[in-house]
Amino acid sequence: MSLPSTQILLRYLEEQKERGKNRIWLTQEAVDTLRALHSRPAAPATPPAPLTQSKSTPATPKSNPAPQPAPTVSTAPSPAQNADKQAQLDAIRTRAESAEAPRALGTLRDTMVFAVGNPNADLVFVGEAPGSEEERNREPFVGPAGQLLDKIIVAMGLQRADIYISNICKFRPKIGDGQHQGMKNRKPEPQEMDSCVEFVREEIQVIQPKAIIALGGTAMEGLLGISGSVSSQRGFWHQLDGIPVAVTYHPSYLLRNAAVSEKRKVWEDMLMVMEKIAMPVSEKQRRFFSK
Repeated sequence: MSLPSTQILLRYLEEQKERGKNRIWLTQEAVDTLRALHSRPAAPATPPAPLTQSKSTPATPKSNPAPQPAPTVSTAPSPAQNADKQAQLDAIRTRAESAEAPRALGTLRDTMVFAVGNPNADLVFVGEAPGSEEERNREPFVGPAGQLLDKIIVAMGLQRADIYISNICKFRPKIGDGQHQGMKNRKPEPQEMDSCVEFVREEIQVIQPKAIIALGGTAMEGLLGISGSVSSQRGFWHQLDGIPVAVTYHPSYLLRNAAVSEKRKVWEDMLMVMEKIAMPVSEKQRRFFSK
């Protein structure tokens, strides 16, 4: 016997909760359907029919009706919901631009580099801080490390427009007074990360991705509060507010250490992520960097 639609909906919501989801996106049609179910009066109980039949007329067997497919709840976001998510991200950007905490430190440069990408992305990449190229373009991961990240994303079967990219620190850290810094960069200190990380977490809460990739030890420390080596934390799943987080090496590390063994480790982490969020993985992708 098929379950009532309300029980199917409850079962679906329970499954999503077990998977760590604390919200789902519904189309307007689905919302209207749920409201109609909520306002519909309960049907009166129908007394059972008598179990007697006429002696003169033999009972005619009834054919079983064809089973009907169970109703489904659509989680595809509508254009209006996508626009609402973008509006929320824009509001976070505005607050980050004028935030007092990072500017009061005096150790960060003035130009904010916020984030870029799809507000409905399944996958979020988080790095450490903008460098000189990112500061000039006001977009994260556009320098040499960003170009390598783009290649990794394409190898996964995605485009840059499919994902969302942010940094733990929204401002480029100063070297000295910053006046003669040139192209030199440095990683952010803990207090510099602390002054910006709230905005990153708000971005993630708006997007609600299926997974997050922390690129490097700085992102790992800022997001998860874990210090230590990336090598000790990669290869398994962490959690941030119920969302799975994978830790891997920063692309700049691969630029400094071009050993195939290190590239293979990063690609193994990408395969782990692809499987987690149910992306197709081809045999060619599995054999990347194989001996």
